Amino acid sequence: MSDVVTAAVEALSAKMGGEGFDGSAKFVIEGEGSIVIDSDGVRAADDETTVTLTAEQDTFEAILSGELNPTAAFMSGKLTIDGDMGAAMQLASVLA
Repeated sequence: MSDVVTAAVEALSAKMGGEGFDGSAKFVIEGEGSIVIDSDGVRAADDETTVTLTAEQDTFEAILSGELNPTAAFMSGKLTIDGDMGAAMQLASVLA
């Protein structure tokens, strides 16, 4: 597992306050790996989920730090979403 994914798992876990997510989502960080968020919490994995969000490392880090709104990232083409848009919107509100 890459250092980027390890740091992202820690950052997402902290941002979510140790809470799980009502649904399942996967963040794919291009060239680094993927992270799954579900009712069990946050972990490095490549499981099947209801929605997959894909972005480059710098975009993902900007979303996590609060510098970039997930909706703005999607609208500008920096973030792609495949699957349940409702779950993606729910996750965006948790991360905001």
